Amino acid sequence: MKQPEFLSSGDLIAIIATARFVSNQDLKFAEDCCKKWGFRVVLGQSIGTKHHQLAGSDPARAQDLQWALDHPEVKAIWCARGGYGTIRILDLVHFEGFTQHPKWVIGYSDVTALHARLQSLGWATLHAQMPLALSEKSKATAQTIFQALTGINYSIEWPVKRTDQTAMIRSGEVTAPIIGGNLSLIYSLQGSKDAIDASGKILFIEDLDEYLYHIDRMMYSLKRSGILRGLAGLVVGGMTDMKDHEIPFGCDARQIIWTVVAQESYPVVFDAPIGHLGDNRALPFGLPCTLRVTSDEAKIQVHGKAQ
Repeated sequence: MKQPEFLSSGDLIAIIATARFVSNQDLKFAEDCCKKWGFRVVLGQSIGTKHHQLAGSDPARAQDLQWALDHPEVKAIWCARGGYGTIRILDLVHFEGFTQHPKWVIGYSDVTALHARLQSLGWATLHAQMPLALSEKSKATAQTIFQALTGINYSIEWPVKRTDQTAMIRSGEVTAPIIGGNLSLIYSLQGSKDAIDASGKILFIEDLDEYLYHIDRMMYSLKRSGILRGLAGLVVGGMTDMKDHEIPFGCDARQIIWTVVAQESYPVVFDAPIGHLGDNRALPFGLPCTLRVTSDEAKIQVHGKAQ
């Protein structure tokens, strides 16, 4: 998979809103971070624009995304926030300008749809925190964005929780590209030209505020479509604020996911510090990373510039 060039001091980052409304004030901390990192910042016309829940109408948001994709000086597009709306404008933009002036696209959650479109075109992207609420996240959340954008090697490490569910991991080590994102978006893209091709890759999934039976339905859909059969590995990030009915579903999100992949042979690990969490590390999609899982800890090694 091709990748945009890593950023250098003085490069330009465009912040635009492809989904929900965001104000200029919401972005101040992220703008200050960009300047501290040595980058220039330009805000799109979608910032501060409101159309019901969205940052402007579909055509207006698409026009702003098109402007950023085509801009010859922009080296990274940082999507301002998620929520919902990116999938509505995917088919209103073209990517000829992007291929002439490739750039990193940064975001997560609803931005999974844009990640998938670019990866279907053969381009790497960056799954990472949006500018909104960046100030409320861990120091590593912002630090790993800078490291990923500038090609610095770094690792994401976390302990394997020792609970009654500790058995629900599968140890191993593999080097392969990582792709994926928000489980609900991956599910919604099935059957479209942007459906992810996870064969031979490490699949990353996370989600927020879903009913447990929805998680079960989505995982079985991925299983029945064959997506889970040829993976190199599975990394599960935050499955945050899951909901249940008065009559419980009977399994939590971890148990649901494990049941679906229990008969596979590739490494599986939960609780990665990625997703709708206070600690949301950046993860390059489409580029080879090394996943190592043991009974005590897990590690993703992100390979930046060749040393």
